[in-house]
Amino acid sequence: MEQNLIKSLRFIIITTVCVVLVSCSKKKEPEVEPPVEVPTNPPASTGSVETNPANSNYRPAFTGQTRIGRVTTTTAISRTIVTSSLTAPWGIVVMPDGRFLVNEKAGRMRIVTATGNVGLPINGLPTVNSCGQGGLLGLCLDPDFSTNRMVYWSYSELGTGGNVSAVAKGRLANDELSLAGVTVIFRASPRYSGVNHYGGRVIFDRAGNLFASIGERADNSTRIQAQSVTASIGKVVRITKDGSAVTGNPYLNQAGALPELYSIGHRNPQGLAIHPITGEIWQSEHGPRGGDEINRIQAGANYGWPTITYGLEYSGQPVLTGIQQQSGMTQPVYYWDPVVSPSGMTFYNGNRVPEWQNNLFIGALSGQHIVRLVITDNVVTGEERLLASEGQRFRDVTQGADGALYAITDQGRLYKIDRQ
Repeated sequence: MEQNLIKSLRFIIITTVCVVLVSCSKKKEPEVEPPVEVPTNPPASTGSVETNPANSNYRPAFTGQTRIGRVTTTTAISRTIVTSSLTAPWGIVVMPDGRFLVNEKAGRMRIVTATGNVGLPINGLPTVNSCGQGGLLGLCLDPDFSTNRMVYWSYSELGTGGNVSAVAKGRLANDELSLAGVTVIFRASPRYSGVNHYGGRVIFDRAGNLFASIGERADNSTRIQAQSVTASIGKVVRITKDGSAVTGNPYLNQAGALPELYSIGHRNPQGLAIHPITGEIWQSEHGPRGGDEINRIQAGANYGWPTITYGLEYSGQPVLTGIQQQSGMTQPVYYWDPVVSPSGMTFYNGNRVPEWQNNLFIGALSGQHIVRLVITDNVVTGEERLLASEGQRFRDVTQGADGALYAITDQGRLYKIDRQ
């Protein structure tokens, strides 16, 4: 009898712990600045795809900043599951020959063919701390990959004093079985013992500089440092291929400021993409309870977190003083309330679906769909939700060499989205 009681108690405790862990893993992930930007002729918003009530009664700074009108793709579209054999993939990039390089959260990098053959893990990667929202995160190829075979990636690194967002690089061997000369070129500061909000995307701009998005590590004690130029958490940084600050970074001449900083005031920025026309860097960012953002990243801009936000604390209380606008802080181009949890993203510049030209496609985690945003003169003019019936947490989206869209999900799928 006593043994049965003990077994029952053990079962209850183990079950409770598992439920908590699963719940945590699916939780919403969770100077001189330019003036607030407000479009002069924003479009009207009617028939939004979002029909659920907002968490707050906050009002947008301009018409069309949220809940823009619905658009619908008229081209007949197909969706194909290329493979379901990945394990929590986090980043995907297309290789010159049309195959894909994929990062898995637990610390594995693999090559996946366009027909769904998943390669063995590539050796040589540094150890990652995959607890919480950490792990092997975003990746990108060197602009000269065809000749130098260099790969760059972001990951969470455990060390003395806590975890840190780091960026490393290495050469993909000719046999594609390992990475050689692996070097950590950047570590964010300060270190912190928490396991959330690493950010984690990396991307090269047209000038060959590397941008990395760094989260503010989630907790009250760290998130305020998103406003400090003496810390690199809660920032977008711009560095060279060897990790040094780019000449001309906006904070180089400020006393005490870190030279790698490009923009400040970010929460958990999980997406970076280059606009195909302007070459500007755009970014997606997780808000708390509401307030997910799309930003156009400008040198020296302050995007406000946590001073201004369109979201609430998870408790339902306002964040700090509960304001959404402040002089010297830049407004998001677009925001969501309730959240969709925007992650990796890409601009479409293919010709398979002409009406998608220059549209922004974003993987939505809690939203469980792919966001399509139509953007005109840096203003969002329409929104569509694709693959919403799949029940998947979309982590990253890229455009393949064939002009189709490809997306990975937390559940291990690689999708191809193309015209029929």
